[in-house]
Amino acid sequence: MTPPLIAHVVYHFGTGGMENGLVNLINRLPRESFRHVIISLTDHTEFRGRIERDDVAFHDLNKPPGHSPGWLWRLHRLLRELRPDLIHTRNLNAIEAQFVAVLAGVPARLHGEHGRDVFDLQGRNWKYNLLRRAARPLIRHYTCVSRDLADWLRDTVGVAPARLTRIYNGVDGEKFHPRAEVRPGIGPDGFFQGATCVIGSIGRMVAVKDYPTLVHAFIAACSQAKRPEGLRLVIAGDGPARSECLALLDRAGLSPQAWLPGNREDTAEFLRTLDVFVLPSLGEGLSNTILEAMATGLPVIATAVGGNPELVTTCGNGLLFSPGDGAALARALLDYAVDPERRAREGAASRARIEREFSLVRMAAAYRAVYETALATRYSLLATRY
Repeated sequence: MTPPLIAHVVYHFGTGGMENGLVNLINRLPRESFRHVIISLTDHTEFRGRIERDDVAFHDLNKPPGHSPGWLWRLHRLLRELRPDLIHTRNLNAIEAQFVAVLAGVPARLHGEHGRDVFDLQGRNWKYNLLRRAARPLIRHYTCVSRDLADWLRDTVGVAPARLTRIYNGVDGEKFHPRAEVRPGIGPDGFFQGATCVIGSIGRMVAVKDYPTLVHAFIAACSQAKRPEGLRLVIAGDGPARSECLALLDRAGLSPQAWLPGNREDTAEFLRTLDVFVLPSLGEGLSNTILEAMATGLPVIATAVGGNPELVTTCGNGLLFSPGDGAALARALLDYAVDPERRAREGAASRARIEREFSLVRMAAAYRAVYETALATRYSLLATRY
């Protein structure tokens, strides 16, 4: 018997936390239980190479900016051709595909929320929420990656709790593991020599991630530290904010103590160069990079937004601060820099929590249960009930 086909619909398939979670899911769901196709409303990148299965097709609709309706007809034709048993759209910018899926006769329809739009971090935009409420009767079930998103879907969008499943992202605890005594041999020659505390992050260097606040805090910490020469800052990732951060470090005379290499493929090794992981973002769903840092055995300093408080607990495995509060972040960096015992204790707590709660096996099992339930009732009238 041919396994049911799941059509995963995203706006763009490239480097990102949501896409990484989708890759991990497809790689770990049983091949004999599900077939998969990925539909990108725009296009995809070489990131698709991380999918280990050779039977996952990609379809790009090449949607242009703006409100051109042509992609809607292309999606309708594609769905009629593929005849998926289940469609799973992800995030606001793909939710319109739910209307097309109804017209194309897709029987099981799911929607997932992985984080709110950068222009509406609190999820209060009335136009966006009007679209979400209009799509709500068409969606059989919702998935989300954090308690924060679950509460918002229930209270603001009006999703009934029975139609909502929170599934935390998982992380590969074998790939992301604590380092041995010696730092990995990557980076500029001699960069880590003499380092007493390496502070770092990984992510897209775009406005919502707010990396300039981290750079300002690092500069302030160096100006106040008794041994500033031992501090290092490393940030892996690319985007518009990278040049701004490099300029800030250059003006402060701290370029020799910073390494911003752009995008890296060796993220696990990169994380093992760190002593403290920092995520200064203005908004998050549930951060994969925090999970990877925790699996690496690092303490985490993060903003108290989105799902971050569900991963980071003060006096547990790290510290939370208010978005944009560079002074508070600088104080935190100084505290961690002089306290290796705290770093070791909180890093061990991070790793222990990953092993207990955030395995990829647990994540895949939860999605499999949601898919099987939706498929079992896909021809029921309940599929379109509020």
